[in-house]
Amino acid sequence: MARSTFTILLGGALTPTDRLARQLVGSRFVAADGGMRHARTLAVTPDVWVGDFDSTEEALLAEFAGVPREPYPAAKAATDGEIAVEAALSRGAEALIFAGALGGSRSDHAFLHLLQAAALSERGLPVFMTSGEEEAYPLLAGEIDIDLPKGSLFSILGLTDLFGLTIVNARYPLTDFTLPFGSSRTVSNVAEGPLRISLDTGRAIVLARPYDLSGA
Repeated sequence: MARSTFTILLGGALTPTDRLARQLVGSRFVAADGGMRHARTLAVTPDVWVGDFDSTEEALLAEFAGVPREPYPAAKAATDGEIAVEAALSRGAEALIFAGALGGSRSDHAFLHLLQAAALSERGLPVFMTSGEEEAYPLLAGEIDIDLPKGSLFSILGLTDLFGLTIVNARYPLTDFTLPFGSSRTVSNVAEGPLRISLDTGRAIVLARPYDLSGA
């Protein structure tokens, strides 16, 4: 990785896959509370472990006793994930991966991670989210390329009205399309290979399932 990339280990689901392993090559890691369990799965050692540790098992605390901890009180004004992002930025992060950010038992946290990813992208920071089986990419004004296998499912979820939406190399392409906020028009599309998506105005999230070839 040319830029300094940090992976934030969060408390949601994370499935180790070959694709995930390739995406994490060269990354440094910050663990957010119970997200440290993914360090065991990925066989990595984070630079730092932050949070209030209310969702961390004693066995995990013992296993990673050598990792520096930055504890915070339970009555804090930010989530453990947000604190972890700030810890990564303070250590020079120039790109972020949210691992374990999707799914899990806390839909409020998963939705917040999507919004945080969009907000960080607006600040010019490359960021994407992954569960290993599903990925999410912020889509703002401009153009993004997403390397997806042919036949994999993806959806574009508008956070606002979208103007000038163009989708290239998909089963259902669009050109300079206007998508009203709340529309389902861009749900369950199928990639024909690497995607190129561009947008004139608006904010959205691209959700992709690179291992789901049910649309092939």
